[in-house]
Amino acid sequence: MVLTGPWHRGRVVDPAEFERQQVEAAVTALSGLRAFGFATVIDLSPYGDAGRDAHGHNVRLLKEIAQGSGLNVITGTATYRKEFSPQWVLEASIDELTDRFIDDAHTGIAETGIRAGIIGEQPTSENIITDHDERGLRAAARAAAATGLALATHTTHGTMALEQIDIIASEGTDLTRVVIGHMDNHTELDYLRRVLDTGVSIGFDSIGKQFWDARTPYRIPPSNGETNKRSLFRSDETRADWLTTLIGEGYRDQIVLSHDLVGAQVALNPETHGQHGYTYIGAVFSELLQQRGATPADLDALLHSNPARLLQAATRP
Repeated sequence: MVLTGPWHRGRVVDPAEFERQQVEAAVTALSGLRAFGFATVIDLSPYGDAGRDAHGHNVRLLKEIAQGSGLNVITGTATYRKEFSPQWVLEASIDELTDRFIDDAHTGIAETGIRAGIIGEQPTSENIITDHDERGLRAAARAAAATGLALATHTTHGTMALEQIDIIASEGTDLTRVVIGHMDNHTELDYLRRVLDTGVSIGFDSIGKQFWDARTPYRIPPSNGETNKRSLFRSDETRADWLTTLIGEGYRDQIVLSHDLVGAQVALNPETHGQHGYTYIGAVFSELLQQRGATPADLDALLHSNPARLLQAATRP
């Protein structure tokens, strides 16, 4: 048999074997979640990045992962930044992207029959919204308004959040159905307040990502919140401090939690994701919140009722 496909552990493996290994690895990675009360995982991988192929054909593997793990798996639909985008995305108009996202929600992604349950994560770049970024974000906002699905965005280190909101609002999207992502990586708590005051929800969704780049020595003591990605450091202690502060100020029902974790990133944070993987929030971070006064009702809101509300499709206008 001639082996073709991905290079894996020093040898070329058959694509079907590679996919089987992917499914097995994902099921293993998710296996501890149910013990902490989690029942649902959201995959926000965009076309051509974070494991999703250029046209979304391998979304079909999510069904096998759901069956193997016993978890609900909800998938999103989105494009990513220009440097990561397949050619069809680079050539698509706003209307074509909008139609693609709507079709993914109504009919299914890449003829798999697996329909998107959320729009996103739709990105912008660090300290700038490029023409490519804006085209994708407008399409995602229009698709969210048309389908009634929530819209999740990706900010780069928490930047350009208010500008994202301006664009999304200009497309007539209900801001209470929007999650602005990665806001736990911004350097100013007051900026998060300004974002929340627009009515959107925010993601504290990089929990466990304290160090960000394998090219940086793990033990280097960078400044907390440094926004050069090669040395970005965001303490989970700081995340917990900020979260409990925002809860005390009445923002609890506008915050959701996640790891923003793909398997290749586990080694970057051996003391968080490396030890606990996807269970880190349940095993460790929730305890940090409780130590700071978060109640069971607070945790239920952050981890259950808030995401459940967002995942329930709204009635289309």
